[in-house]
Parts: sequence; C-alpha cells; structure tokens
Amino acid sequence: MKGVDRNDGAVVVHLTGELDLYNAHVVREALLACCAEEPPRLVVDLADVAFVDSTALGVLIEARSRLADRQSFLLAAPGAETRRALEISGLDRHFNIRASVDEALAS
Repeated sequence: MKGVDRNDGAVVVHLTGELDLYNAHVVREALLACCAEEPPRLVVDLADVAFVDSTALGVLIEARSRLADRQSFLLAAPGAETRRALEISGLDRHFNIRASVDEALAS
C-alpha cells in the first residue's frame, strides 16, 4: 500500500505491487478503516497494482459492501492485468471503474 489521501471529503487509497493472499489483510484493514469514515467518495487507485488475486478481489467487494452508498466506492486506473482479473471474475460489471483518479473524483 502506498498511502491514503483525503481531498474535499473524498478518500483515495493508493495501492501498489501485488495484491494477494499474503498482503490482503493489510489492504483490508486500510480499506475498512476508510469505509468507517463514511466518506462521500472512496477511490481505490489501482494504477500501480501489477497483480490481483481472488482474495484481494474479495477484499474490494467487502469494502464496497460496508458503504451505505455502494456507488461511492470507485476503482481507478486499473492496469491491463488488474482489468483482466476484474473482467474474468465479472466484477467489472459490478464495480464503478474509472480511467484515472481524477476522473473518479470528478464523477
């Protein structure tokens, strides 16, 4: 995990590297802590994520389910491998995905 930024009430969580069984607990803790703040928008920046496995996808689903307004949970800038994992799992149809963090914040 790279860090968390707060911008006009929105929370942006910057993830990096490989998101898998071995570090999913760290991502989960960070995302659930952000969800507890009940931000009007929670953006997960995936630009620097090289790989995501089913455990990490499950963490994203759990975090999204913690927000009263699930549309306020956005994924931003998934790379080719991450996008493919979202498409293969069918989650691309369920998550609000934007091309960049700026686009996610503006939507």
